[in-house]
Amino acid sequence: MTDSNKINVDLILEARWIVPVIPRNQILEHAAVIIHQGIIVDLTPIDSARSKYCAKQTISLSDQLLIPGLINLHTHAAMTLMRGLADDIPLMPWLHNHIWPAEQQVVSERFVRDSALFGCAEMLAGGVTCFNDMYFYPQATAEAAMQAGMRAQLGLVILEFPTSYASNADDYIEKGLLIRDTWRGHPLLSASMSPHAPYTVADSTFEKIITYAEQLGLGIHTHLHETKAEVAESIEKHGVRPIKRMANLGLLGPNLTAAHCVHMDDEDLSLLSAYGSHVAHCPTSNAKLASGIAPITQLSNAGINVGLGTDGAASNNRQDMFAEMRMAALLAKATSEDATSIPASKALEMSTINGARALGLDDQIGSIEVGKLADLTAVRIADVETLPCFDPLSHLIYVCGREHVSHVWVAGDLRFERSNQLSGLFANIEPNELKEIALLWQSKLNQHKA
Repeated sequence: MTDSNKINVDLILEARWIVPVIPRNQILEHAAVIIHQGIIVDLTPIDSARSKYCAKQTISLSDQLLIPGLINLHTHAAMTLMRGLADDIPLMPWLHNHIWPAEQQVVSERFVRDSALFGCAEMLAGGVTCFNDMYFYPQATAEAAMQAGMRAQLGLVILEFPTSYASNADDYIEKGLLIRDTWRGHPLLSASMSPHAPYTVADSTFEKIITYAEQLGLGIHTHLHETKAEVAESIEKHGVRPIKRMANLGLLGPNLTAAHCVHMDDEDLSLLSAYGSHVAHCPTSNAKLASGIAPITQLSNAGINVGLGTDGAASNNRQDMFAEMRMAALLAKATSEDATSIPASKALEMSTINGARALGLDDQIGSIEVGKLADLTAVRIADVETLPCFDPLSHLIYVCGREHVSHVWVAGDLRFERSNQLSGLFANIEPNELKEIALLWQSKLNQHKA
């Protein structure tokens, strides 16, 4: 076919391997993804792509595995500059004695914007194209995500107690909804109602949140069953476990993403399954804070949709989805004593299509399918530490790290490219800007730590 008879498209990515995620366990070799106006229009062998299409740009990924962009289902991007501020401390003392006092002192709209930009850069460089966030000043995080060119669902955080951001629960709700209006309709941004946790939000506030979520078609994103102490406190104060309390209030449902869900009994599992709620599994953060290990094998067997999150860099201390995929798979095997629990394909699903389902975006992202947005990540498998490669999907989970990410696209736009194994270039973020941000806020946070 002559060039004049070929179909004009924007971009062709020719890859050594492609794992589309849907169908499950499929690995395509020497295949191409055809992209036009940010949409995947074809998935075909390289020879077929060359004969059928004429592209403005063709990129050869001859040593790469191409996967859907990773989805971080639970994070606090604006806590990135608190990385290492308080380590080796259990959750409640960590929050009450270190994180919340630090936030009272330094958190502002400027801090959130700067720290979230740092977080976006870290996530992009690790192959993440979309994140589900929860923090104060969500407009500032929105600005950072827009600069980075990332997709984000931004939580409108709600608490009962005052912070620099809002004075009480009604103020949090009012501010959040007003802020949401400023980015409503943006192609990369969406919003959710984000009550912090059952132990920081009253029943009357949850009832308001449910009403707004239903009226506005918003998801709900909260922390749930993270520690034994949280469960015990709920039984003492409310007579029931937190998930049962949430069910009684009407919070459970297919629009709820519950982060952590570490301490679960059979009734908890049954409730989440019956209501079709989603879980954001954060294995590294849960391990580091000694919160425990979520029963992912049981959650999965109960038919509950489980995605993966990093939590914030203050408690992880990385926003590294490769580390989460590997940790999730290994912990599931160790705790179940079943080597088949959470195989490599399932770990990848948890960080792609499962996260998309939880966010209500599975018709747009989470797999490499015709008609979906071209949110894609290329992972290089051609170096000493990654060879030989017998199974690229297994390699992705058990061998590769975020340092092997070579390219990241969001809606077909290149947002990150690694020129070598030590550095990379962002489309819209200057490395010097990140260095200045780190120096500025480290100095301020050091004053608090002292």
